Amino acid sequence: MSAVRQSGVTLFELLVVMMIIGILAAIGVPTYRYVTVSSRMSSELNALLGDLQFARSEAVREGQTVSVCIASSTTSPYSCASSSATDWQNGWLVFSDRSGNGVYDSAAGDAVLRVQGPFTNGDTLTASNNVGVVTFNRDGFADFNTAQVTMTLQNSPPDSAYTRCLFLSQSGMMSTAMHSTDPSGC
Repeated sequence: MSAVRQSGVTLFELLVVMMIIGILAAIGVPTYRYVTVSSRMSSELNALLGDLQFARSEAVREGQTVSVCIASSTTSPYSCASSSATDWQNGWLVFSDRSGNGVYDSAAGDAVLRVQGPFTNGDTLTASNNVGVVTFNRDGFADFNTAQVTMTLQNSPPDSAYTRCLFLSQSGMMSTAMHSTDPSGC
């Protein structure tokens, strides 16, 4: 008579596998969170950067003033927020600004070129020097009554590991930085 061989997993083998899975999860979950939050933050700031670059190029291409303002309403009828608003996370409008005053007025012939809706995740995007409107003239220069504007994007709750900044000069030049790589400037 031959011995019957049983197949299966011992309790010790099961515990070792569960321990390995636990270690991998402990490493993977925080990394996954960092990647997803970091990606979202970059996307939000790049949306503003792209719209500012678009506004500048349209101003030069069309030979007329184009403005980007914080939106009071991102659905028709469109409107800009008050001149004291600096909360860009509420969305913004890119529009041809025939009067050059930084206020959207469809009756004056202003036309909305792009609309960005508000952020839905609690992130904040604020501008330094109380800038709520950026106006580009036909030469591509920005008008906002200061030498440079820094727009700072922070997640909710604020964590400097995810903070991003957009720098805009009056010459119309734009750049971005992460707080983790440029803590003095961002």
